[in-house]
Amino acid sequence: MADTLVGKITHYFDKIGVAVVEVLAPIKVGDQIKISGHGNEFNQEVTSMQIEHQQIQEAQRGQTVGMKIDQPVKEGDEVYKVE
Repeated sequence: MADTLVGKITHYFDKIGVAVVEVLAPIKVGDQIKISGHGNEFNQEVTSMQIEHQQIQEAQRGQTVGMKIDQPVKEGDEVYKVE
């Protein structure tokens, strides 16, 4: 099954390893994701998401969330849910 585009990186805070993700499709803690762009691609599990410093378990289309990321990412990178 093809991977589903679930978000786009709009900002990255390198000191704390958190990306701001504009959510395009539902995603939840525990999902496997792939982040792709700028010649870099890696998979990781969603371990933590926040909205306005509040922990959430699931994000819906249209929300903007902070997500802990294992490797540096760049603005415009795409986030896919690995099926």
